[in-house]
Parts: sequence; structure tokens; C-alpha cells
Amino acid sequence: MAGGGFSPWDYCVFAVMLLVSTSIGIFYALRGGGQRTTGDFFMGGRHLSALPVGLSLSASFMSAVQVLGVPGEAYRYGAKFLQMCLGQSVNVFITAYVFLPVFYRLGITSTYQYLEMRFNKVVRLCGTTQYIVATVLYTGVVIYAPALILNQVTGLSIWFSVLSSGAICTFYTTIGGMKAVVWTDAFQVMVMLAGFWAVLIQGTMEVGGISTAISRVNNGSRINFGDFDPDPRRRYTFWTLTTGATLLWLSMYGVNQAQVQRYLACRSETQARRALFVNLLGLWVIVCSAGMCGLVMFALYKDCDPLQAGLVTAPDQLMPYFVLDIFENIPGVPGLFLSCAYSGTLSTASTSINALAAVTLEDLLKPNVRVLPERKLALISKGLSFLYGSLCIIVAALSSLLGGGVLQASFTVMGVVSGPLLGAFSLGIFVPPSNSTGVLVGLAAGFVASLWISVGASIYPPSLAGMGALPTSVSACGAAAAATWRLHGGSANASAAPDLRAFGANLSAVPEVCDAARPALADSFYAMSYLYFGPLGTVVTMLVGIAVSYLTGPTRREDIGPGLLWSDLSWPSKNKLKKDKHSLVSLNSEDLDTAPLESTGSKGSTPKMYFLEDSDDGERAGIATSAGERCVLGKDKVFGDVTFGLLSERETNV
Repeated sequence: MAGGGFSPWDYCVFAVMLLVSTSIGIFYALRGGGQRTTGDFFMGGRHLSALPVGLSLSASFMSAVQVLGVPGEAYRYGAKFLQMCLGQSVNVFITAYVFLPVFYRLGITSTYQYLEMRFNKVVRLCGTTQYIVATVLYTGVVIYAPALILNQVTGLSIWFSVLSSGAICTFYTTIGGMKAVVWTDAFQVMVMLAGFWAVLIQGTMEVGGISTAISRVNNGSRINFGDFDPDPRRRYTFWTLTTGATLLWLSMYGVNQAQVQRYLACRSETQARRALFVNLLGLWVIVCSAGMCGLVMFALYKDCDPLQAGLVTAPDQLMPYFVLDIFENIPGVPGLFLSCAYSGTLSTASTSINALAAVTLEDLLKPNVRVLPERKLALISKGLSFLYGSLCIIVAALSSLLGGGVLQASFTVMGVVSGPLLGAFSLGIFVPPSNSTGVLVGLAAGFVASLWISVGASIYPPSLAGMGALPTSVSACGAAAAATWRLHGGSANASAAPDLRAFGANLSAVPEVCDAARPALADSFYAMSYLYFGPLGTVVTMLVGIAVSYLTGPTRREDIGPGLLWSDLSWPSKNKLKKDKHSLVSLNSEDLDTAPLESTGSKGSTPKMYFLEDSDDGERAGIATSAGERCVLGKDKVFGDVTFGLLSERETNV
């Protein structure tokens, strides 16, 4: 059974991972004279390619609490958890062909710019404020939660974990900008996979081989892909893992600033779409690797469940306990898993810090201050990154003082914000009659609905049996089981283990609860799978938003600017740009992707609008109209009688 804590060799491996991450940040801070403009700092100059961006998107999906929690979910609920990948697949396709074209062709930096272009400044400010508050809380928890879990299982210092990961993450994000974030994430994906695969290989050997592992998993009812139970209270079924998970991840990939900002940094729309599919492949590999670790863990502990035996106090502690058990006599390898867990922390935190700085500059500072030189804006951007990084570390420190309650509250805030915001963007993109009043009222209603069910589920947690947890055994543990618990900070002082189940980010469940005072909603509405919490907010926001919009006067189609509705955009297809007097005759039309847009020109004129993308050199032409007065492509290129510019009252140059 599990041995002691981490050895000096383990800390050396962890230090190497932190050193490489820091070096990447320094490299991009010095390369080419540094991050001289906000475009360089936040968007990598919009010249990033699909592979690193896709890997970065995958890395930030797997925060450390998920690295620790996903194996525990597969351990308790079986292989059906891997059907989560189906929901992720649907999400990626919708994002790639619905949200990506709209945001990319508008050339925006902050997704909340869209809300002002489509509605008004109040809606934009509302979305920005909700995002900032929720993300700061969530990022602080992402830094702190794994430190707490690892401390309780291994004795690893909480403050060492928080300060080392938080400070280094803030450092390389501040000096290196988006390029440092993306390439560091790509490196950290490799570290995560190496950690998971090392655990898989050694765990399988401990069990007795692949065939033995499969036999034990099957006999334990863990190969259970055929669960089509429509009951929304079941934690994982085909329906929750496809319908619920699709909308949950769509709120993260389709409209969340941290994700959108990276694929908008690609040098072309085609590259951005490819990045999303690279991300999908990465998600499949990472989630399946983590899930299989959980199944191998069950194969080893099928007759002595550490959780039921009291050797660990929370499902999140199963994975680190398992690692120290199987690698007890192999120094250095547990350090690889430690690096795996903290790669999740660094990737998620660095992405969030960069995104927070971007929305603050674009949505709060630029609209309210005089025009500043790009160099000064770049310095302000770095200052904002440092500020938000420090703030997240402070939130992590406060989490240690306030205990599990703040963890639960923070995950709840992130969950209740993401669903309603998806509803707001969906109203803008898919429902032309929606107006600003309808969206604001819908956002409030969706927020209340999500908060209601999240808080209710936290106060009155559902039973494990009701959620569909599979049985475990302690028949082989015996009275000597407790004697094997030799880990520093073990179960004797782990009574403060937090319940992180509220948002589902660490995918934990809570023990069976029997309370005569439980309200009727406790075992019905509050017992709904957490995968439906965000979608509930989305649906309520849209339904209320549509109703209020029609009651207060729907928006007329002609009052909506071009490029703001998905119906405005046709699929990019080559060789469709007609060579008339307004064509880009200076470029080979075979190198251009075009998408006709409706024009908002004056009566009697029929100007055509195109999205143009130079596939060879990666320049983005943005929106072009054949009726225009100026002709600018990228920075200095001029082509024919064509206007290039962003569809925004505040932007007149690309």
C-alpha cells in the first residue's frame, strides 16, 4: 500500500518543469524585441499556427483539480464517463462552424466587444464584470485546491505549491504574453500525458497485466457505455454526457474569453478551425488517459477501496494516493505526476490571467481613456497581467483561511456565470429580434436559476445511489488497513477535506445524506446532474430574453450591423470572388476564402461585402465592401477600390 511522501528526486523533476515553463516565457519576452503592442501581447500578433494553439486549448481544459478528479470519477462511475468526449466533439464542431466565423471575421480581441456591437455598452459591461469576478475566484481556487488535496495526501507544503506555481505562472504570462502562454501550454500537455501514461503502465503492471485489468474492470461493472437512462438526476448517462456536456463545454469554448482569445490569435480562420480540431484530438487523448488511470486504479483496489476504508477522505485524493502506492520504490516518477497535476494548474491560470488583462484593457480602459500609444498600452497590459496574477494568488491564500466553503462558492460562481453568458451570445447571434432589454433581463433570470440550483445542490447534496455510483468493496482490507496509511498529513488530519462538487470541476461527489428536514426539491430539482446546471442557465436566459424582447419591441433586422448574425455568413469557399472592378485583382483569387455578407448601404446602392483571407502569407483582410472609400489590408497593403475595416463604430482600421 501507499508509502511516504515525495522524495528530493520528485521535487527535482517538479523544479525542471517549472524551469522550462519560465524559460519559455523569457524566450518570448526577448524574441523580436519583446511584446511591443497589445496585439502582440494578447493575440500573438494574430500569426499563431494551429498546432500550438490547439494543444494550448487542450491544456487549459485540464486544470489540476480535473487531473486529480477525472480518475476518481472513472473509478466510481465506470468507463461511461469517457462518453464526455462525445459532448466535447459536438461542442467543437458547433464552435468551429458557428461561433468562430462570427468572432474571427469581426476581428475583435474581447468577446464582450460583440455584446456592445450587437446590443449596447450596458450589456457589454455586464458580461465583462461577471467574467472578471468569476474568473478571478475560479483561478485562485485552481491554484489552491490541488495544493490542499496534495497536502492532505502527501504532506506537500500548501504554501510551497501555491507560491511556486502562482508566482511562476504570473511571471511568464506577464513578460511573454500570448505566445508564452500558448507554447508553455503545449509543453505542459506533453508533461500531463507523460504523467498519465507512466501511471497507466506501472498500474497495469501492478495489477498483473492488461488482460487482468480488463477482467477486473468488467467484473466490477465499470465497462458500462450502454446507460441510456433519461433520468436527469443520474450523474452520468448517455444523455447527460452528450446533451448536458455539449452545452456546458460550449459555454467554455464558444464564448469564454480565455478560449476564444487563443483561436482568434491564429493567422487565418482556417488555422483557427484546425486549432479547434487539434484541441479535440488532445482532449480525447487526455480525458481517455485520465479515465483509464481511474479504471486501472479500480482494478488494483477492487477489494479494498481506499475511500470506503477511510484511507482517503475525498475522491480527489484517490489519484495521488494511487501514485504514491505504485511508485513507492521508484523515486522521481511521483514527481512526474506532481508535474502533471501542476501543468494543469499553470496552463489554466496563465490562460485566465492573460484573458483577464485583455478584457480589462479592451472593455474597461480603452473606451474610457484618451488614445494612448501602443507601447504604453503594452506596458499597461503587462501591469494588468501582474496585477491579476497577484490577485489570484491572494484569492488562493484566502481560500486556505476560509476552508471548503469558499472553494464551493467559487466553483458555483463560475458555473452560474458561464451558462447565462452563452445564452446572451446565442440570443445575439441566432435571434435577430432580441434586444438589449431582453438580454439583460434574460441574463438576470438565467443567473438566478443557475445560482438557485447550484446553491440548493450544495446545501442538499444528492445521494451516491441516486447519482448512480457503482459499488466498491473493503473485503480484503482487514483491520490492518489503517496501518498502511503512512502518508504525511493522512486521514488523521484530513477532516477539513473540501467539497468541490458544486461546479463539478473536480468531479467529486459527497457522502450519502439522510435528513428528515430535506425539502421536496432536494431529491428532484436539486438532485439534477451538475452537467445540466450551466445549460439550465443558458435555456432560461434565452427563453426569458426572447419573451422580453418581443414584449418591449423586437429589434428590426435592418438595425443590426452586418456580420453580427450567423445567418450573415456563408461558408468560406474558394474561387467564389468574382473578378469585377471591385475585386482584389492584386491577389490571386484562388488564394482567397470569401463569404458574402449582406450590406447596410444606402438605398439604391447594392455594395457587396466579403470576408477575405490570404491563405499564403496569413494576412487577414477582415471585412471588405466594394462600395468603400479606403482600401487597407493588414498594416500597409492597398488593393483596388475596396474598403477594409472592422464592423464597429469604434474601429476604423484593421
